[in-house]
Amino acid sequence: MIVTLIVVCEVGFWVLLAAGLATRYLLKMPRTGLALLLCEPLLEVLLLVVTAIDLKNGADPSWRHGLAALYIGYTVGHGHRTVKWLDGHAAHRFGGAPSPVKPPRYGMARARHEGTVWLGSVTAAAVASGLLLLAAWYVGDDGNTESLRSWIFVAWRAAGIHGLIALSYAIWPKKAPKEAPEHDPGKTREKAPGKASAVPARDPEAVPDLLVGRPREDEEEVR
Repeated sequence: MIVTLIVVCEVGFWVLLAAGLATRYLLKMPRTGLALLLCEPLLEVLLLVVTAIDLKNGADPSWRHGLAALYIGYTVGHGHRTVKWLDGHAAHRFGGAPSPVKPPRYGMARARHEGTVWLGSVTAAAVASGLLLLAAWYVGDDGNTESLRSWIFVAWRAAGIHGLIALSYAIWPKKAPKEAPEHDPGKTREKAPGKASAVPARDPEAVPDLLVGRPREDEEEVR
């Protein structure tokens, strides 16, 4: 049941997101669209309540409850960034807003961006750990809470791996590709200083009469 609810919440997240953006920009109803977007956290609350009820009714804590806690933590840590990214692109395409600024790709700016994203993973691990500890306390000493506590390690291990990846961008910053120098084939070459041209300049007055179309003397006598 818990796994099914997680799938339903994930599908519902994207359905509410698409409906909110379509209502906000296509139907020109910004308040209704915003209300739909604000309904998304209710899915996580529903999942949390159902998980707690399942444990209260005597269900043995298992990987399903740990997975639910990790899903809620991930949504809290990274869900707002996903919504903001899609909202910016929808506003640009359908609302006439300027194109959203792309994240940096090179240098320390990229490292700082990756560090910010990693903080979302830390938030996700902290939220998931808090929910798992709360669930273990809710079950009490009579139940098997070892499976719940093991997911705390899973959450922080994922955050640690993400942290190492983000740190690699600071240790080995990604360099921007070098731009090739522009070549203008129509641009004349500059002459080397101190060197005269081998071809003498041509004086228009010195051009032969035949080349400029003047009649020759024998043609004038015929006329």
